[in-house]
Amino acid sequence: MVNFNSIKELIELAKERKTTIGKITMEYEQEHSFESEEHMLKSMQDNWHVMQESIERGIANKDKSLSGLTGGDAVKIYAHRDDSYTGRTVMTAAASAVGVSEVNAVMGRIVACPTAGSCGIVPAAIKTAAEKNHNTEEEILDALFTAAGIGLVIEANASIAGAYGGCQAECGTAAGMAAGAMVQLAGGTPDQVGHAVALAIKNLLGLACDPVAGLVEVPCVKRNGFVSVHSMVAADMALAGVESVIPVDEVIDAMDRIGRSLPRTVKETAEGGLALTRTGKEISKRVFG
Repeated sequence: MVNFNSIKELIELAKERKTTIGKITMEYEQEHSFESEEHMLKSMQDNWHVMQESIERGIANKDKSLSGLTGGDAVKIYAHRDDSYTGRTVMTAAASAVGVSEVNAVMGRIVACPTAGSCGIVPAAIKTAAEKNHNTEEEILDALFTAAGIGLVIEANASIAGAYGGCQAECGTAAGMAAGAMVQLAGGTPDQVGHAVALAIKNLLGLACDPVAGLVEVPCVKRNGFVSVHSMVAADMALAGVESVIPVDEVIDAMDRIGRSLPRTVKETAEGGLALTRTGKEISKRVFG
């Protein structure tokens, strides 16, 4: 029977069995859900198709959200790809992540991975990486299971909820999931996956969750774009041989402790941070009266 409580255990299981973290996660899910391998793969394939659809809709979306705060920015970022400082690959990821988050804001269909507030990061990073590496769908699904395994460990040992741990819990977790998956898509080792997760999360520790007017729009939508790029840098560092000085599970433990110590004003309450700026308060008054 497969069981793990830490990223280290996931890595050791993958190395011991000479397989991927994704395969270990899928076996774990099979055993705990009593579903067949075919069912698990079909379920993940369905998720992947929804992710792709939300990206395609997002990078073409010009609709504004009901609040009027977001909508149409992914189109602008996507159009700027070839003139950008960072390059086509990076801007494609940023546009895709913003696009998925804009689809969420207009009540479109997305995959919450791990949450709706961070829904653009994993799909954007994986789709961009897979296109660059020419990965097969089988490899993409395996990488998504790797991301899922990382998310499971973080949820068990810290939190994926902004209301509990700040945005480090939502976007930070998504960054770790995306970075680990991208390392696997590039042919990296399980150890490199772990370092990518650690590098991605530890550089987002303490990130506030301060949505203006309490809506998952400002700064959430554009933050998805920034964090998708952040996860790509973490993956590249790990693939280059950079190792995290602090082990990944200790990073997750630190994220939990920081999350618990953050004031409630920056835990999705709209009582602090950007939500309490002059403009933030004016927006809240305009939206809610």
